[in-house]
Amino acid sequence: MPPATMRFLLLGMLWVAGGASAAPPDAATLRAIEATAHDYMDGQLEGDPARVARALHPDLAKRNLVDRPDETLGLGRMSADELVRLTREGALKTPREQWQRTVSVLQVDEDIATVRLESPWFIDHLQMGRFDGRWVIVNALWHRKPRPRS
Repeated sequence: MPPATMRFLLLGMLWVAGGASAAPPDAATLRAIEATAHDYMDGQLEGDPARVARALHPDLAKRNLVDRPDETLGLGRMSADELVRLTREGALKTPREQWQRTVSVLQVDEDIATVRLESPWFIDHLQMGRFDGRWVIVNALWHRKPRPRS
């Protein structure tokens, strides 16, 4: 095989294997993603349904793994409307001094992002999409943290 063809094939294999490297997100994008995660969590902690609603895609899929004897590969399911209702009812309303939470943006690829959000009670893995410049949560997979033994 001629050297030029070999180089072309090698470059093609490297591109396919590693993908074209994307530029890291700019600071404004990271701040917008983090703000959406804070609207989601802080809105629940404040009991502010409007704040939670603005962070969510209307077709949100919020799920957790459940162990049910009647269901293999069980998933608990919650819609955006259910989460907003629970927020309105104050399900997670918490005094601000107890708001220990962290947001870690794990990956951003153009108009999608993956975020890990941790509070004293839950860990959420959020998948976000950017629609017309606005980041919203499309999917959330979460689990309850074990309660400390007394």
